Amino acid sequence: MEKWENIFKKYGRQMILTEPGGHKTPPFYALLRPLRYKNKMYLFGVNTPIGYNSQGHYFYIGPPAPDICQEGAVISLGAEDYRVDRAEKVHRGEKILYIWAVLRKMTA
Repeated sequence: MEKWENIFKKYGRQMILTEPGGHKTPPFYALLRPLRYKNKMYLFGVNTPIGYNSQGHYFYIGPPAPDICQEGAVISLGAEDYRVDRAEKVHRGEKILYIWAVLRKMTA
């Protein structure tokens, strides 16, 4: 097992990816933390008919598989679902070391 995979397994949380076609991947481990609003870029929410949606944004670092870089991908963490707003693969040569992403909490 690679160094990054050990970190994800030891410190990460179990998640499931729902791919755009609806296929769910087996559980995997990744890191997720709230973004700290340094430039107020993510502070604004939306008023909806049922109340205020803060549209919380989160920083994700996870393994190269499953590939969350697909448009329309949704990550589930327990009862919470997160939409992938932006994701990029980090390479070392031709090998993908990990994927980082900005996720947005989804509301029903």
